[in-house]
Amino acid sequence: MQQSPAAHPIVEIRKLSFGYDRSRPVLRDINLEIPRGSVVGIMGQSGCGKTTLLRVIMGALRPSAGEARVLGHSTNTLDAEGLYAMRRKMGMLFQFGALFTDMSVYENVAFPLREHAALPDELLNDLVMMKLHAVGLRGAAHLAPTELSGGMARRVALARSIALDPQLILYDEPFTGLDPISFGVIVRLIRELNDSLGATSVIVTHDVQEALGVVDYVYFMAAGRVIAQGRPDEIRRSGEPFVRQFVNGSSEGPVPFHYPAPGYDADLELAAPEPQASPVMPQASH
Repeated sequence: MQQSPAAHPIVEIRKLSFGYDRSRPVLRDINLEIPRGSVVGIMGQSGCGKTTLLRVIMGALRPSAGEARVLGHSTNTLDAEGLYAMRRKMGMLFQFGALFTDMSVYENVAFPLREHAALPDELLNDLVMMKLHAVGLRGAAHLAPTELSGGMARRVALARSIALDPQLILYDEPFTGLDPISFGVIVRLIRELNDSLGATSVIVTHDVQEALGVVDYVYFMAAGRVIAQGRPDEIRRSGEPFVRQFVNGSSEGPVPFHYPAPGYDADLELAAPEPQASPVMPQASH
């Protein structure tokens, strides 16, 4: 009996490695699966490779080794036309929103519809207004991005990311720089929009506590590897020292306070100024 498409993960990463050159590996032997309909978090410290992995998933970067299968396609085998068609089924919320500053709120949300679909003006207008209404900003359609608060701008960017009813929505640090109210609104919208659209969401973030309240599953990264994975409650109880330190926000753990340095005494000796002879004062003449 053949499995239904819904039974297959929407994203499959197998033994994936990536580096900008051989001397700078960024991702090492990554394995993960993202089931359809789920909200999955990719978490870890800044610089651990989270955003690079997101770029691999969206096809902006190709694996150096291993395979990334997204929406049923191996990204390594897709040409420019194939990548364009795959991205038609994806939405992306960039860090800080990345709205087009010379376009109104309305035109920002309309942009992917104009790019990917030839729609009559009436239908395009209805779709834009529906998406803005879903994020509570239908009344702000005429505003410019410079007239929006940070939280409003993030919601407009979210409306733009769902304009085409994507199967897969990618979020790159969606909570950065938000006040507590805007934070709560974005968290709720991510969950509600994912479920109402029947989509799948991948959230890259280092905001652990907030993300653990909305995701179904977590992959925890450090130094380009997945070092822990599980449901939110499993991540909170993890015995992995780095995960425990990160989740609890502790200053003590595998991530040290001090950057590696030689002994303190040695640095003090090197920094000590050499003694100088006292200046000879001229004698006053009588």
